[in-house]
Amino acid sequence: MKPSARPLPWHVPVILGLTFAIHYLDRNAMAYALPQIAREWGWSDAETGMRGEALLGAFFLTFGFAQIALSGAAERFGAKRSIIAAIVGFSLVSMAVGPLGGSLAALIMLRLLLGIAESTHVPMMGVITARKFPVEARALANSIWNVGLIVSAALGPAILVPLIGAFGWRGAFVAVGAAGLCVGAPLVALFVDDPIPEKAAPVARAVFRRSLDYWIYVAIGVLNAFAGFGMLGWLPTYFVRVKGFDFADLGWPLTLVFASGIVGALAIAAIGDQTSKRISLAALGLIAAAGGLVLAVNASTAPALIGLFAAAVFCQSAFQAQEHATVQALAGDRDVGAATGLYNGASVLLGGVVGSVIPGAVIAATGSFDAALLVIAGGAALGGVLSAVLAFRRGEFSR
Repeated sequence: MKPSARPLPWHVPVILGLTFAIHYLDRNAMAYALPQIAREWGWSDAETGMRGEALLGAFFLTFGFAQIALSGAAERFGAKRSIIAAIVGFSLVSMAVGPLGGSLAALIMLRLLLGIAESTHVPMMGVITARKFPVEARALANSIWNVGLIVSAALGPAILVPLIGAFGWRGAFVAVGAAGLCVGAPLVALFVDDPIPEKAAPVARAVFRRSLDYWIYVAIGVLNAFAGFGMLGWLPTYFVRVKGFDFADLGWPLTLVFASGIVGALAIAAIGDQTSKRISLAALGLIAAAGGLVLAVNASTAPALIGLFAAAVFCQSAFQAQEHATVQALAGDRDVGAATGLYNGASVLLGGVVGSVIPGAVIAATGSFDAALLVIAGGAALGGVLSAVLAFRRGEFSR
């Protein structure tokens, strides 16, 4: 794609980021509802680990498979239309938790449906970004909408904890679902266009599937998702059940933790665009995040605990800052929807499910939330080492 002389449409990733923030509130509301569900239904720590892994993991199961299966078709249907359909779908499923979420089986079924509804959202945002932004601005453009995830993670406690306190966890799901219908879908319909790519000479499709570097990056994405979703899914319960935080006071500590990722993602994205050392930056960030998690588990005071978790999230954001720009580069800007869908689907399917299930299984087996956090740290460290290997293969250390 050739850079345009016209100003770049920075409002597009901002709007996409807002829809991603709503998407993530719908997805991650279960993590904040879990302590209340466990209390309401009288679950022990072991039962919370076992049933919580089912509730958190069910979403990632269908989310991953559906991304792999549906992203190519969604790109052909139209990236903009697919995004609107995804927003309407996940909003309605989230709102259905209110009247229908009266049993564990019903909640698991709704989580499975939510995964299908949200599946094509991320790949289609990648398609629109790749079409509208040149390579030299790609990391920042992708990071602007991707930071919607981190904004949602940061503000999620401040939004969801008061909502759950005021309306109960069922009412909170209805409220966040309504935001997608009333805000997200109309903004995309009115202010985001879906440019038709210039015709090019016929090329073999899905060439990225034959690239070893692409598959190495998929493996790194799995490990990053394992660490990231493990923290997002289990930190609220960890703070309440292990560190003694009152649920009503949970909002701002977790907001501070996750807000650090916003600064990290945008700042490190700009560095990645300037230096073209995107994978090297990701390697450093993941290894540093692992160290921060190990230190946080052993923190003895609340300020130290919050500060160390915030540092870990900041460092991990180095990977998210470069993630989608790297996938688009590895795909050579061809079949971006399919390449992103396969990458994101595999990362979320394996990393998200495993990031929910393995910590839950460790808690169920040992009764130790600290042990689960150390396992998550190990995943981040391994992702950092593999990123360093890929950076070497791509010649980043010799530039």
